[in-house]
Amino acid sequence: MRGLYLVTPNWDDTEKLIAATDAALGAGAALVQYRHKEAGPDLRTEQATALLALCRRHGRPLVINDHVDLCQAIDADGVHLGHTDAGIREARALLGQDKIVGASCYGELALARTAVDAGASYIAFGGFYPSPVKKYTFVTPPEMLDQARAEFDLPIVVIGGMTPSNAAPLVARGIDLVAAITSVYGSRDPSEAARAFGALFPSA
Repeated sequence: MRGLYLVTPNWDDTEKLIAATDAALGAGAALVQYRHKEAGPDLRTEQATALLALCRRHGRPLVINDHVDLCQAIDADGVHLGHTDAGIREARALLGQDKIVGASCYGELALARTAVDAGASYIAFGGFYPSPVKKYTFVTPPEMLDQARAEFDLPIVVIGGMTPSNAAPLVARGIDLVAAITSVYGSRDPSEAARAFGALFPSA
């Protein structure tokens, strides 16, 4: 896994969501996380199912934020969990070894160590910059990534207010994926935005 990690916005318009995601995937996005914090069960199932079909066509994985049960129900490629969600170890036991289990570690190496020990597939750190979507009460120092890269032999994701320009110095520290919501879905041209992120990873 290397490149742009798409995280979906809280859009109820499934057609609009699919169109923007299709454009970004067509421009090389590496992975999609379905995240809609305000959706009810029916809309979540509808959108996740449509996104999974789209990701299958593009040959890219879809992970589900929070909802291990939804991942199981539609046979998505995995889940992404925060510290308040189902435990990494529990999710791994339920989903098996072949699924992706990602972990939010915020700005804490201790959380990353716990997640890795529990069977996480990748670890995500952030926020690094002010985000219009996720209101962080802390700022993760870029220097922490140096220690994380030296310590962990797993893909590392950065998130929080990411743009191609401010993500560049983080990519230079050896991270694998840049997670973005607004910079892609809020763009007039999601494909152009995705290509700009992809250009940070010339070997991807």
